[in-house]
Amino acid sequence: MAATYQIDKTVDAKGQTCPMPVVMLAKAIKDLKPGQVLAVYATDPGAKKDIPAWANKTGNTLLETVEEPGLLTFYIKKA
Repeated sequence: MAATYQIDKTVDAKGQTCPMPVVMLAKAIKDLKPGQVLAVYATDPGAKKDIPAWANKTGNTLLETVEEPGLLTFYIKKA
């Protein structure tokens, strides 16, 4: 069950394949202030590895990954 976060922006990357979910995420997070939370919705199984790796590389915090049938939701807090 997903924790409750104050979502400041969402990215709908459903139907997009690698590398687009990460590209869309990287572009969207630039608009946020430090501490704000971005929710990313993706259907590409590769995002399960790519988005946590991106967060780790960029210093942003992956708060949670929620897996549902056919949908991945990532909650990322801007550093």
